[in-house]
Amino acid sequence: MNHIGYIQGDATQPTGSGNKIIVHICNDVGRWGKGFVLAISARWPEPEQQYRDWFASKKDFVLGKAQLVPVEAGLWVVNVIGQHKIANGKSGTPPIRYEAVQEGLREVYAFATTHQASVHMPRIGCGLAGGSWDKIAPIIEQELTDKGVQVTVYDFN
Repeated sequence: MNHIGYIQGDATQPTGSGNKIIVHICNDVGRWGKGFVLAISARWPEPEQQYRDWFASKKDFVLGKAQLVPVEAGLWVVNVIGQHKIANGKSGTPPIRYEAVQEGLREVYAFATTHQASVHMPRIGCGLAGGSWDKIAPIIEQELTDKGVQVTVYDFN
């Protein structure tokens, strides 16, 4: 059984050889402008543009869906819709939707196996989305590492 690898570094500069997929969590209201997306946009314009175009089209732009965006040869960014709105709900519920993250990671698994790619990410869903790594990590293991996909999580210095 494979486990998640953890390293210090920048998830927008994935380590290792071969094809790579960078995964991050997006909201379902078309907002892009805080958190890890800023690091993505600083390196490549395509993930933000394709996310905005996807939102504008309303075509399958729902919780649990994932969008694969090529950014360089052998490198993709995946926009996973795993966050409902951008603020805590009236009951204090954070925006993260664990079931949506799980559905999105199933799509990431399909992308990763199709492209023989490793997966790279920050601690998805645990920043602005308000999620708990204790809940996210087992989802990553169930949907990716337990199925043989190599996953590296980057803790930014």
